[in-house]
Amino acid sequence: MRPSARTLTTTAKLRAATPPKASENGAINPRWLSDLQNRLQNSLSLKIAPKKVDEVRERLAYLDENWLELSAGREGFLADPERRGMDRHVVQWGDMDVMVRHVNNVIYNRLAESGRVNWTRNLAQFSEPKYQQEWYDLMSPKAVGLILASIRTDFKFPMTFPDRVTVLHKLATKPDYTSDRFYLEAVMYSDQQRRPAAKCFEDIVVYDYKTAKKTPLKPFMVDELRATFDLQEQRKQEAEEKVAELHAFVQQVEDSAGAA
Repeated sequence: MRPSARTLTTTAKLRAATPPKASENGAINPRWLSDLQNRLQNSLSLKIAPKKVDEVRERLAYLDENWLELSAGREGFLADPERRGMDRHVVQWGDMDVMVRHVNNVIYNRLAESGRVNWTRNLAQFSEPKYQQEWYDLMSPKAVGLILASIRTDFKFPMTFPDRVTVLHKLATKPDYTSDRFYLEAVMYSDQQRRPAAKCFEDIVVYDYKTAKKTPLKPFMVDELRATFDLQEQRKQEAEEKVAELHAFVQQVEDSAGAA
């Protein structure tokens, strides 16, 4: 039986482990997933007890099923299906730049834009029903709306057709009740490569179309955004703990090889 994303436990608590980040600047190694999977897979060729073989296969199945939640969670992104801006969106042949044979750089900004619109509209379901329409109106010029002031895109690797991409957004800072702007980070996960193809950093201005000037976010919006930021931090800690358990487990398996 596969462990759930919330309840994974291991016998690896015998050893405190911190998942390696393998980067001088402290950034998470984008290949941590494949590295961990390879270690687990390789451990199956070691001389280990039959029970350990079953446990290794269980962890491999867990990683295969929950790779996105773990990868995104480690960076503070909420990957629940109801919070995804785009969920396994099909990369089109026409998205490719025929000169360089990978997805055109402009497409990533379009994906971030669509993901941001959906991310914002998705917040309505977590707020009181009476505020739902106001969340939807943020993406229109009816009253108070959101305007993209700037965007920076960092390309991680060239995504190609065929593939599917999942777009997630997170709050880069915690808004307060005087905020007339906030900052978002977007990530685009390749389903084929199981790692980020690009990241975007967005400066969002809150604009009152009726008065034609910036305006603070409404209090109920700040409440929800602050709760979202806190949840991001919680998920980051949970994901790190899960990955640490997995690293500790595989280390314990490797250390026990030959003792079966």
